Amino acid sequence: MRIGILGATGPAGAGLAVRLASVGHEVLFGSRAVDKAKAAVDELQAKWGDRAHGLIPCDNAWACDAPVVVLAVHADSVIPTVREHAERLAGKIVVSMANNLTRNGNEFNAVLPPHGSVAAEIQALLWRSRVVTAFHLVPAAEFADLDHTMESDVVVLGDEDEARETLMEITQSIPHLRALDGGSLRNAVGMETFAAVLLTINVRHKMRASLRLTTI
Repeated sequence: MRIGILGATGPAGAGLAVRLASVGHEVLFGSRAVDKAKAAVDELQAKWGDRAHGLIPCDNAWACDAPVVVLAVHADSVIPTVREHAERLAGKIVVSMANNLTRNGNEFNAVLPPHGSVAAEIQALLWRSRVVTAFHLVPAAEFADLDHTMESDVVVLGDEDEARETLMEITQSIPHLRALDGGSLRNAVGMETFAAVLLTINVRHKMRASLRLTTI
């Protein structure tokens, strides 16, 4: 599948991009500056060889030219980015990864916007798009290390069944990732809030833990 990633030069975007490319997806590797995207792709392809062959450097506008577009920009930038590219994102499945968090010492806390979650804010703005959300609880470093086998559950949320199922299929194309249907975007507040808890645990216990549900 062709997948666009806006903000692909950041840790989360780059890690997800190269992991998706490694399993055969064509990834539009977007950035506000094409030169920055090209430099990042060159570095990833030098490191991973053919496994990063599917990465295509481009600007964020071009990265919208895919049926599924991932917003990998920082939470502070996600709303301005959505507003800038709203027309290009119309009719697309738009994936939110953002957790709006603040750090207080060795603790993270969630900052909830008026609609209750970042994903709901995005859907309110992109009323012609199908917003889904996932990957909140997967450390960026896990995606980026292709020699490391990922073992995590990924909860997928969205108001439309087809959009949710598409993202679950993409998620499960990565070996050992299990996609779980978490329901509508109303539940996104729970996932974004739990991200603060998981990061706090990782900081305090010096871990790199992700989510795994048992007895399923």
